[in-house]
Amino acid sequence: MASRASFQPMSQVPAEKEPAERARVLVVDDDERNLLAIRTVIEEVADVVVAASGEEALRHLLRGEFAVILLDVYMPGMDGYETAQIIRSREQTKRIPIVFLSAVNKEAEHLIRGYSMGAVDYVFKPVEAVVLRSKVAVFVDLFTMRREIQRKARQEQQLLDANLRANAERLRAEQDLRLAEQRQAAIIASLPIIVYVDPLASSPRVPVFVSGDFLAMTGFELDHAKANPDLWAERLHDEDRERVLAAMAARTDSGTFSVEYRWQCADGTYKHFHDQSVLMRDADGKPLEFAGTLMDVSDRRSLESQLVQAQKMDAIGKLTGGIAHDFNNLLAAVLGGLGLIERRIPLADDQKKIVTMTRHAAEQGSELVGRLLAFARRQKLEPACIEMAKLSKTVSELLTHTLGGLVELQWETDESLWCAYADETQLELALMNLIINARDAMPDGGRISVTGSNREIGAQDEIGLPAGEYLVIAVSDTGCGIAPEMLERVLEPFFTTKEIGKGTGLGLSMVYGFAKQSGGAIRMNSALGEGTSVEIWLPRAPESALESAVELEPAGLPEQPAQRPLRILLVDDHPGVRATTAALLQDFGHSVAEASDGPEVLNLLKHDPDGYDLIVSDYAMPHMSGAEVIERGRLIKDDLPGIIITGYADAQSISRRPNDVLVLSKPFTPEQLQSAIAAAAKSEGSDTWVDQGAGPARSAA
Repeated sequence: MASRASFQPMSQVPAEKEPAERARVLVVDDDERNLLAIRTVIEEVADVVVAASGEEALRHLLRGEFAVILLDVYMPGMDGYETAQIIRSREQTKRIPIVFLSAVNKEAEHLIRGYSMGAVDYVFKPVEAVVLRSKVAVFVDLFTMRREIQRKARQEQQLLDANLRANAERLRAEQDLRLAEQRQAAIIASLPIIVYVDPLASSPRVPVFVSGDFLAMTGFELDHAKANPDLWAERLHDEDRERVLAAMAARTDSGTFSVEYRWQCADGTYKHFHDQSVLMRDADGKPLEFAGTLMDVSDRRSLESQLVQAQKMDAIGKLTGGIAHDFNNLLAAVLGGLGLIERRIPLADDQKKIVTMTRHAAEQGSELVGRLLAFARRQKLEPACIEMAKLSKTVSELLTHTLGGLVELQWETDESLWCAYADETQLELALMNLIINARDAMPDGGRISVTGSNREIGAQDEIGLPAGEYLVIAVSDTGCGIAPEMLERVLEPFFTTKEIGKGTGLGLSMVYGFAKQSGGAIRMNSALGEGTSVEIWLPRAPESALESAVELEPAGLPEQPAQRPLRILLVDDHPGVRATTAALLQDFGHSVAEASDGPEVLNLLKHDPDGYDLIVSDYAMPHMSGAEVIERGRLIKDDLPGIIITGYADAQSISRRPNDVLVLSKPFTPEQLQSAIAAAAKSEGSDTWVDQGAGPARSAA
């Protein structure tokens, strides 16, 4: 390996000079004996750095300067000719002299080749020590002189610079001041702010000095504003004018002015400005003028508005969840009462028809509540196989009374379409949003078409989807269209092209979020006066999802075998739901003990721990939740089966329930309640749970 000699001071350096580094010589030879011999010969002349190969030599050349390179011609791997060619091709090393070392090939053609590769001399082995030292000394002297010349040039330049600095202090101070002013002006120009100076008289308001990009902030040239003294007051927003002019009139007495207002720019849009100034006085305290700043705070106001809107929507979501919970309790009581009427009272055909219609209305209410919970993000949402034919029927029924007579909704589907893999409720909401947006874009009526198509992507395309198979659902209208400059913004939350009060700006952003979460994407095309088309790309349902869908196709619950009578503890804080549920349980042949809250249930258990076979508890109750009721009940009686019934529950809270506890969603049918009781009795000791919705039982994690 090459060894790098330490730098040592050169001899005969004048006392007034700083010690200079010795020149260095790079010796390249694959024979260690040659390296040792050459080092011994020339180490008195310069510091020697050795390299055993061309590659190692190139690495050394990256670390510093050399007075000369002694380069062996023949080496394994990269030979001397190749090494010299690379050295000459690099800007930082091409001027270093190269002396070739060769034991053979003294012929003219080899010498010419060496010189053509950049050599300045040849030394043949065995090396004559005097000759080699003499040649190296020449190059070292040249290198040392060049460095000395450079050093002196630097010293002279330093003296010249010092002289110039001494003779131009005032000029430099003026330049620094001018530069500072330029920087300040550039900073102000880059910010949404104007620095101004107003005279004492504020009517009409015409500044005597303005710094900043006045044109960019207002749309007007400064000369135009000065030529029209009433421009500032005339373009104040009507709702702000009186307040701002009053503050302006009062600033002479108060000495300060700080007010926010809306001001109409040259393009007709309003910006929010924060205008503030202070009174400047001379050394004697005499008022001179007002100095102030005008700042564009439109973006801040927009963000504050978005925050308020987000908080409002969050509050609406929480309110929706609470309303849905109470509404589900009412529906549970209604459906439970209808079930009791059918069980206990013989009904004529016309009476059965009325009861059936009432039940259907209550079930529609239950579906509506489910959609409210999905909006409020309070319902467990899971992707599943979705058929376009079924989807079109559901969405059409939901929008029957919403679109109006002037709008025609057309579905173009066929049996060849794949099934999408997404959350069905979310997809229904997304399509409803798009269709209602399309309706709003056609105030005079028109046609909305919903089409489905199969698409396959072989590689990632322009909408950023990975390779795979997708179902594309396009909602197209013949409405007014969207301007190109707004097309990119319509997916932003709270951005809307509708009038104030007619849109939240959340519809398309919710659709976009749903598509992204489902592994899909959104693509929009629009032209002014021609209409808009929005495509939802969703992954194709996998085979496993298709098989699960086929298994769940049979409607209704399987026939329940006869159950042995159970002793059931029923707790619900809603009297109507508790009464109808107790009556249903009694109709099933069970004995029921009722309680209105958790502490009452625990008292019953403490008095008779072995007197009950099952707890059926509402989830959301004051003092103690249904999960806590069952958990504490099991401290009294181990492995006591439990069922939680709920009209609204946070998924995270439900996840902390005891194992093997079933969840039954309100409103439920008598058959679903009977099925849940049977499942609870069988699932004792299991670590799974069943979510009994308005349909077949579904296992959930």
